[in-house]
Amino acid sequence: MNRIADWIASHEAELTDISHDIFCHPELAYEETYSSKRLASFLENQGFQITWKTAGIDTAFTATWGNGSPRLGFLAEYDAFPEIGHACGHNLLGTGVCAAACALKNDMETSKTPGTILVYGCPAEEIMSGKIVMTKAGVFDDLDVAVMWHPFDRNRISNDIWQAQDVKNYTFHGVSAHASRSPEEGRSALDAAELMNIGVNYLREHVPGDVRMHYAYIDNHIPANVVPDTAKTNYFIRASLRSRTEEASRRVDDCARGAALMTGTSVDIELVKSCREMKINRALTELYYEAMTKIDTPTYTQEELDFAAEISREAGLNNHGIYFTGLEPLEDEPVPIAIGTDASEVSHVVPMITISAATMCKGTPLHHWAAARQAGMSIGHKGMLYAARCMAEGTKLLIETPGALEKIWEDHRREEK
Repeated sequence: MNRIADWIASHEAELTDISHDIFCHPELAYEETYSSKRLASFLENQGFQITWKTAGIDTAFTATWGNGSPRLGFLAEYDAFPEIGHACGHNLLGTGVCAAACALKNDMETSKTPGTILVYGCPAEEIMSGKIVMTKAGVFDDLDVAVMWHPFDRNRISNDIWQAQDVKNYTFHGVSAHASRSPEEGRSALDAAELMNIGVNYLREHVPGDVRMHYAYIDNHIPANVVPDTAKTNYFIRASLRSRTEEASRRVDDCARGAALMTGTSVDIELVKSCREMKINRALTELYYEAMTKIDTPTYTQEELDFAAEISREAGLNNHGIYFTGLEPLEDEPVPIAIGTDASEVSHVVPMITISAATMCKGTPLHHWAAARQAGMSIGHKGMLYAARCMAEGTKLLIETPGALEKIWEDHRREEK
């Protein structure tokens, strides 16, 4: 008998329903009222005590069960994108985290294992915000370990160095004028923003290969017959090391200042959010990988394989007809990855583990309509239930292995030096 597997199996229909309900009600960062309440209600029904407005955020919550040590934190996400909805699978992520916490609770309750389980509802990951605000507020300071997962196109321990990031807004201020009758009287903030972006595009050749700089125009609602006196861009600046992120960020700032000088405008530079790269804990990854080796990866029906084949053709996915595979081996060294998450900041406060589970067929990119399609159907649901069991079984192994937490914290503190 496996209590964790049995609990997840007995709640499969309910968990699938919750995930699909959140999928059908996508909500943007800091607007996740429906999604957060859906998860919190489920946790409350399972015996957790709910506290709202964690770190002062309306759509953040903390669900608590048990008492004493160890203190085991599970991090849930549930925000979506404009237009394409849950193209990062956060409907699965939040539900899977709650499932893992509840399955572990049931096991600990039955075996009378001491400890406290805390589930944190973490909003606004897609804009790199929620967990950074919560970390600065000290929300995770008293945890022994932090546990989460993320939907991907494969099953593995996330032995990945997610990138350090700066999120910045650049607001240019110029002088408005009639664009045809008296353009000479104007100073175009939009010209400045465009020149800044040109400068950054030339800068790309002269930064380390892991640096990523990308931008979008925001709040520019001025018609073409007016010289715009305001223009605003949002930048994400990333690298695998915090020091390289800071250097690239300074150079992007210089591009903005130079563009303002060329156009006779001014620029305000706002640092919206900033985080360090993910901190990998080898002892933790090895322990959870050991647990994952004992858990069968999902199998798929012919209908699901046909769906994967169809979506691969529609999206032009490069998987050569191999849609799903089993558990991938744990790499010898951490792997830099060109993705960022606000969870990276948590990893510098407390040892943190992230599991990756296949909720989409191979080759499916995140933040893509094909990822969203699969997050709302059985392929995504199977990956979610698998991830839930991996998180629960890994944490059970952690608390039952003598000296494991001590070794993990030794690694954590040693790497801080």
